[in-house]
Amino acid sequence: MKVRIKFTKTGPVKFIGHLDTMRYFQKAVRRSELPAAFSGGYSPHMIMSFAAPLGVGMESLAEYFDMELTEKIPCDEIVERLNREMADGFSVIQAAVAAEGKAGNAMALVAAADYLITFREGKAPAGAWLEKLPEFLNQPVIETEKETKKGVRLIDIRPFIYEMKELDGGIFVRLASASSNYTRPDTVMKAFYAFLGEEMPEYAFQTRRLEVYADQGTEEAPRFVTLLTAGEQK
Repeated sequence: MKVRIKFTKTGPVKFIGHLDTMRYFQKAVRRSELPAAFSGGYSPHMIMSFAAPLGVGMESLAEYFDMELTEKIPCDEIVERLNREMADGFSVIQAAVAAEGKAGNAMALVAAADYLITFREGKAPAGAWLEKLPEFLNQPVIETEKETKKGVRLIDIRPFIYEMKELDGGIFVRLASASSNYTRPDTVMKAFYAFLGEEMPEYAFQTRRLEVYADQGTEEAPRFVTLLTAGEQK
């Protein structure tokens, strides 16, 4: 049985890195006594994979990992047993049976993610920045610098910004998140500050990931669905 788990990561645990988060959940699965499947060979390991690494210091309401079990367990029971072992800041909110093939690999499915960017006090852009959001998005090209192994080069991130608008006094963005076009919220914000003619202050905002999506549409007309929906067995 392959299952996809959705969990939250908030509060102080946002400073725990990706590898330590993986180790934490491996231990939580053992403590919950779920019948986890292990690989073969001389160094067996728990068959578990996480969808999209979360940056240190970022909270998330929608993190995902896949795992395999040797027995069929009701999804509600999986959630309950894992939550008994969760520390403050981690919470398992849903589980679903994952489909076979590509839909059974959360990491391969990731296409986009939603973020909420909230400004720290006194760090918001000056002036009527809210009115400038549509003008910023209406640009045919939004270039920004990106560091690569071959040095710094200019890239156009406009195709990778699917949505950007004001929300709750901050900025909501939906960005490309596949391995080939992964776009960071701070990269977009640096470009937005530059568009406003300002230099982005250090620690200007904090970011929370709201959801992660698979794309079940076409190149011309993407159709984003949550990873949990994409992972449900038909």
